Amino acid sequence: MSLVSHTTPKTVAGRFVQGLAAPFANMPWSVTVAVLVLVTVALVTVFARMILPFEFDQMDLRARLAPPVPMDGSSLIHPLGTDKLGRDVLSRLLIATQTSILLALLGTLIGAVLGTVLGFVSAHFGKWVDEVISTLVDFQAAMPWFIIALAVLAFMGNSMTVFLLLMGLYGWERYARVTRGLVLAAREEGYARAVHALGGKPRTIYLRHVLPNILSPLIVQLTINFPETILFETSLSFLGLGIRPPMTSLGQMLGDGRDYMITAWWLAVVPGTIIFLTTLSMSIFGDWLRTRFDPSLQD
Repeated sequence: MSLVSHTTPKTVAGRFVQGLAAPFANMPWSVTVAVLVLVTVALVTVFARMILPFEFDQMDLRARLAPPVPMDGSSLIHPLGTDKLGRDVLSRLLIATQTSILLALLGTLIGAVLGTVLGFVSAHFGKWVDEVISTLVDFQAAMPWFIIALAVLAFMGNSMTVFLLLMGLYGWERYARVTRGLVLAAREEGYARAVHALGGKPRTIYLRHVLPNILSPLIVQLTINFPETILFETSLSFLGLGIRPPMTSLGQMLGDGRDYMITAWWLAVVPGTIIFLTTLSMSIFGDWLRTRFDPSLQD
């Protein structure tokens, strides 16, 4: 009876939460701030449509280029001001953040899956297959992908399919290189040899035993690549080759505001600040994960 009474659901839940929070204990203050920023961005991405004060494309020419509240405290209708068409900057910022983060996340996941699969294939088959994939990895790493993306978009036109494909192909070679090395090392470990000796199929060995053991470095690589993908998307949108009106993204807002830096600086400063804080926070968090989970970087 005493054992049952002490193992209450509340106690089990508390221990479970403590177990999840254990790796994040004693985080530096910079990482804590970065996590708070990322949580805020994630909440905005999920609930942006629910908290819009106005429709992001609702125009009011009579209120065009209205300054933010700190410059004009007489009105709280547009706390971040309005743009050249009288659209609420806060509403557009919420939708732009949602669009940019979702596109960057989707592109990062496509690149991670593609690179991880090719890394497994390269390590498993070896020989000419390994040489072909390694050549593709070297080619991707040596070519300026941003210039290639500009050429592809100029030649094939701007479509969401092509745009997502370019974002998905950005950075896949890093996952392939990391996965290949980790799989080659993991195959020599005792657990992989034991499963193989017991008659385990390669698919079972890779998916159920090797992949869980190399997942941490891949997740760290994902957190490092994610801010680069955000900058890739915002750069293309800034040049008018990404998201097009009436939709909006952080890069598209930044591009629209560059012509008003003197008369309406908030049109570029506000989305630029969000881009800066998001990418910086993810970089800080990714570096912290790398130093925590990479044995070679630990004291």
